[in-house]
Parts: sequence; C-alpha cells; structure tokens
Amino acid sequence: MKVDPRGQRFAAVLTSIVLLAVLLTGNWVLLAAQAVVFAIGVFFGLRHHPYGLVFANLVRPRLGPPGELEDEAPPRFAQGVGLVFALVGVAGYSLGATWLGITATAFALGAAFLNAAFSFCLGCEMFLIIKRVTPKKKISEEVP
Repeated sequence: MKVDPRGQRFAAVLTSIVLLAVLLTGNWVLLAAQAVVFAIGVFFGLRHHPYGLVFANLVRPRLGPPGELEDEAPPRFAQGVGLVFALVGVAGYSLGATWLGITATAFALGAAFLNAAFSFCLGCEMFLIIKRVTPKKKISEEVP
C-alpha cells in the first residue's frame, strides 16, 4: 500500500507535540495514549492511524495531490520503533524509574522531530538498512 509522505510528516509534528508535553509534565498517561496511537499504526495500518485520519480528512483536502506516494512498510516500521520507546517510557514513569521514562521519551521525540522538521524518518531508514543487510532466503532447486 502507498501513503502520502506529507501525512507522515504531519503525524510526526503531532507526535512531537505530544512527546514534548510528556517531557514537560511527566504525564505517563499521555505517553500511554501516544503508545496506543503508535500501536494502531503498527497493527491496523497507517490508513487507520488517528493522526493519519486527521490528515486525510482535514488537511489533505486543502492540499493538492501529492507529488509522489511512498511504500507504507518503512513508516509503519517506524511507528513500531516509536511504540517500543513509548512502552519503555510508560514503564519507566509508572514504575518510578523517571530517568528511564524521560530517556525513552526523549529518544522518541528526537526521531519524531527529525521527521517533522527535516522530513528525515529515522525509523524508515532503519527499516531500509535492515532490509538491505538481511539475507534473502534462497529457494533450493532440489527438493529433499
């Protein structure tokens, strides 16, 4: 499936705002809500992602058509990376290891901000590197 990259950048802006609010307030419930947003993107796809729905219904109709579409797999993987950091952050905050919550949230914010400000998706780049270095399975000509 192909997605509008502008929607990914829009989602990164909203994610950055939420994660910054978490860092400023220490509110792990807000971070848990962001984790749910990440999980929806991972498990149900970007077309069902809450921020993607806002983009599709309120922002995209006001823009022209995208210059290009991109494969959904890399940004969906990036949502998974965000989910892991958000879950670690929730665990840190809720279990009293505030340093862990702050660190995990800051890493997630850094990645989201890179996408929001510079259109550089760190998780997408990780996906492409992993795909490049993962050996392809070869189908043997002979069947035992």
